[in-house]
Amino acid sequence: MTEITHSRLLRVAGPIILSNATVPLLGAVDTAVIGQLGDAAQLGAVGLGAIILGTLYWIFGFLRMSTSGLAAQAKGAGDAAEVSATLLRALIVGGVAGLGLVLLQIPLLWGAFQIAPATPEVEGFARTYLSFRIWGAPATIALYSLTGWLIAMERTRAVLILQLWQNGLNIALDIWFVLHLGWGIAGVASATLIAEWSGLLLGLYLARAAFGLILRAALARVPNAAAIAQTFSVSRDIMARSVVLQLSFTAFVFIGARFGTVTLAANHVLMQFLEITAYALDGIAFAAEALVGQAIGARAVSEVRRACLLSFQWGFIGAAILSLAFLLGSGPLIDLMTTSPEVRAEARQFVPWLIATPLLGVASWIYDGIYIGALLTRQMLRAMVLSVAIYAAALVLLIPAYGNHGLWGALMILFIARALTLWRASPAIAAKARG
Repeated sequence: MTEITHSRLLRVAGPIILSNATVPLLGAVDTAVIGQLGDAAQLGAVGLGAIILGTLYWIFGFLRMSTSGLAAQAKGAGDAAEVSATLLRALIVGGVAGLGLVLLQIPLLWGAFQIAPATPEVEGFARTYLSFRIWGAPATIALYSLTGWLIAMERTRAVLILQLWQNGLNIALDIWFVLHLGWGIAGVASATLIAEWSGLLLGLYLARAAFGLILRAALARVPNAAAIAQTFSVSRDIMARSVVLQLSFTAFVFIGARFGTVTLAANHVLMQFLEITAYALDGIAFAAEALVGQAIGARAVSEVRRACLLSFQWGFIGAAILSLAFLLGSGPLIDLMTTSPEVRAEARQFVPWLIATPLLGVASWIYDGIYIGALLTRQMLRAMVLSVAIYAAALVLLIPAYGNHGLWGALMILFIARALTLWRASPAIAAKARG
């Protein structure tokens, strides 16, 4: 087990932070390119189609996390065959899941438009968009596995290269297909489809070490019943935990809508800052996944503790920087996001909550990375269920008295509850390292 140091952690975290910064850019370019056509129906269709596919793909996000934890522990244990077998199993699951979405696209899209109905014109454009994009499902879901595996191997520069290539190609093809060739909404969808499959090919190349001399031994491990059972158990817990967490944020949006259009819009603006915070601090959490997982696989208890300590140290440093940035720059950034005087004024009332968010939320995010690396996913699920129950109680108690401030206060309580419940279960981390 190589010694865990500050520089090692930052080498893992830095490229992830840069990689995550490119994610919002793609959506902005898609919107801007279609916006040049001056057709509101096509613009709305791209947004609706992206949400539908994003929701379907989100279900399989567990593949990134489970692959990361499983591969990191196998690497720490020095089991090269299992490192490769972990990726092969995940790629098979991702490919089968993506193919399933392609085969079931008619009923899935029918159900999606029943839940989120649109005008006939918007729905027609959205169906065109989705009829192209759905064929990228196997590639996109398989890429979750590749990304998790590369993180576990501490090859986050490869993740950055992959993200830059895929998003850069997508943007270039967007401009060419839509603005130069005049393909409209089909051009945006085609650009993304090509970028997804080219990203998969590049990802397989970057992970080629898993398919080298060790491949024969790895293939023999793929059908191992115990490993498959562990993969299923870990994935099930992560998926359930993610659903519960997503419901808590959905409740935040729906409850905020009750306070009127201006408050709803203000909350939406402020939630963009929360998304920036999560993307930035995810770099530290992902580093924790790799380093804690490897240390546990090596049964190096002291290195597990050091990986946790350094992750929290850099997590809080990053959170403090973000809070200071929000304190100094939130006003101009809010003005950049909206031109509405009412929304600007409303959003400014809740900036103190925004400033507090990185500092109150960072511990829960770092713990997520630690627990994924340790594969303590059942403890993660239990902690999440208890935390969301506390959040629900806070919503009931605070909103009648404090309105939208109560809503934001309840969200802060959710962050604190997640950190405390995970801290309470944290002795299991060292116990896992001791075997």
